[in-house]
Amino acid sequence: MMKRIERQFAGRPLILEIGRMAKLAGGSCLVQYGETVVLCTATAQSKPTHLPFFPLTIEYREKSYAAGKIPGGFFKREGRPGEKEILAARLTDRPLRPMFPKGYMHETQIVASILSADQENDADVLALLGASVALNMSSIPFGDYVASVRVGRIQGTWVWNPTFQQLQYSDVDMVVAGSDEAILMVEGGAVEVSEEDMLEGIRFAHDGIKQLIGIQKELLEGHSVPDMEWSPVTPDASLKTMVEELAVSRVVEALNLSDKQERQQAMAAVKEDVIAKLREDDADWAEHEGDVGEILRGIEKHTMRQQILDKGERADGRSLDEIRPISCEVGILPRTHGSALFTRGQTQALAVTTLGTSRDEQRIDSIDVREEVTKSFMLHYNFPPFSVGEARPFRGTSRREIGHGNLAERAIQPLLPEYDSFPYTIRLVSDVLESNGSSSMATVCGGSLALMDAGVPIKAPCAGVAMGLIKEGERVAVLTDILGLEDALGDMDFKVAGTRDGVTSIQMDIKIAGLTYEVMKEALERAHKGRMHILDLMDQALSEPRSDISEWAPRITTVQINPSKIGEIIGPKGKTIRAIQEESGATIEVDDTGLVKIAAVSGEGAARAREMIEAIVKDPEVGRIYEGPVKNTTTFGAFIEILPGVEGLCHISELAEGRVEKTEDVLKKGEITRVKLLSIDEKGRLRLSRRAAMADDAKAAEAGEGDDA
Repeated sequence: MMKRIERQFAGRPLILEIGRMAKLAGGSCLVQYGETVVLCTATAQSKPTHLPFFPLTIEYREKSYAAGKIPGGFFKREGRPGEKEILAARLTDRPLRPMFPKGYMHETQIVASILSADQENDADVLALLGASVALNMSSIPFGDYVASVRVGRIQGTWVWNPTFQQLQYSDVDMVVAGSDEAILMVEGGAVEVSEEDMLEGIRFAHDGIKQLIGIQKELLEGHSVPDMEWSPVTPDASLKTMVEELAVSRVVEALNLSDKQERQQAMAAVKEDVIAKLREDDADWAEHEGDVGEILRGIEKHTMRQQILDKGERADGRSLDEIRPISCEVGILPRTHGSALFTRGQTQALAVTTLGTSRDEQRIDSIDVREEVTKSFMLHYNFPPFSVGEARPFRGTSRREIGHGNLAERAIQPLLPEYDSFPYTIRLVSDVLESNGSSSMATVCGGSLALMDAGVPIKAPCAGVAMGLIKEGERVAVLTDILGLEDALGDMDFKVAGTRDGVTSIQMDIKIAGLTYEVMKEALERAHKGRMHILDLMDQALSEPRSDISEWAPRITTVQINPSKIGEIIGPKGKTIRAIQEESGATIEVDDTGLVKIAAVSGEGAARAREMIEAIVKDPEVGRIYEGPVKNTTTFGAFIEILPGVEGLCHISELAEGRVEKTEDVLKKGEITRVKLLSIDEKGRLRLSRRAAMADDAKAAEAGEGDDA
């Protein structure tokens, strides 16, 4: 049975519809906001999988037809998901995943298909809204209604779901997801906004989330179905008891080893010994070996949390608000344009900056914009397996790598100089060499230092820190600079990056149903304190951008010319501009406004290219002497190029004093000669004289000799 509901949200019509499309899916919902339309479906397998984790898959797929476009490339059909699709899928995944019941192990898939894009309203926040409806109308067990809202702040006023155009004037771009009672996820960036203002934005977003959840409940009233039959996949109770008796004391001992590898090796030894003991007692336990690791992980989790709450002690011995030891090194790679090595505890990021020209910009074809756009700043985050002591195949860039890179890119983006004043394409690469918690924030710190080492005039240094949370009932502990263990077994991963003046990027994921604003406020305050500490240490390595860019980076100079002269610089089939580039060694780009960009590693090459360009665009002056090659000879004179692409005729009578019988007696093709421009007729033809130039040169020489005397 079809049902459709239409309401106003943030001044635009919001339509939710069920029962018309994709009726064989477990649940489906069509969401329309403005003229952007998303179809969301939820489906689950009837039996649990054998996998040791909850197999939830979120797919966010843009259809090119949604924007009236045909895909590029040879195959002319949509391929693997792009960066925007992956980031949007993560925005949907992270608030949904903790809402499924513990022990539910049926393979579940959420698909958000973008069917129409009005290029005003972003579909990414609509995907979670539709997924929530699809899940709650299906038999899939799901905890609660959820929704997400994008918030912006334009001239001091908070706005729900700002359009793409409005975001250009907003100093905040933040997506907040939650339930009626709690915030589940925060993801966004800002232009050095205070922690208090970010918290205010989260509160404002929650009001919008509650409205969207109310609309969902109204739509699904009378349309709910009973949950599917399922049983939690849990280890055998007697096995759990035996493992606990054998392992608890050893887990406590292993947990407090400060070195990550030693801790992992100790835990692996515990598991091996427990399995061996179980086999010795009863061979039938061999088929339950896979459950032993899960039980041990539960023991480790309980031990870690109780130790923090009861004693205020962390696995590596730090206090709750203590940051691991930090070292910063810059300029460590001799031929790169800028480099930095940032190490915090056992997390280490090597950041490298490369400067390029506009030809290096990334072209992006998106359904969110009418025309192809370009991107002049890219931050790429790499997480090789050796960074966590593993050996596994190198595959393509993972969703996690794209998400972490985007978080760090968003932190640094607002601090970059205006393109007009620094016309470079900037690529920043972070290779994570060691990882034990918060490698994305190490990327922010190392990236900031690498940019300054390259001489990029960023507005201010940027640093980041990850906060954690342990919550049991009313007992709460906020952790500064969390370890990987505290991220995996804790209740929150709250990353905050920014400068001394404010926040530029924020990301929060939680694994519990309720998180008060008081806890968020405390986490933001602790993050601010930690960020100031890190910035102080970074300043000791490099406090401001270097005064000049690397000697290996291209020097870019600009020349503004009359747009009518563009064709003269390019020449027929690009002949002139190629000749300038070959002679000077520079790279030259000309845009439609007449702005000419000259890029060259050699300053001499750039100067030579500039001279040649200025000579081309300069209008010939009557009475001035020029020097140039003879392009052609005829019976009546010689054609001489006085400026690149500008030729004039030197009549045979003007070649020399006295009568000249044959042009080749005086000048031959390719010979360089000096000529004086006598006149330019109404058709633009130039009349030249070699004889007049020789006379003027002789007079100048005589005058010079007289001065010497």
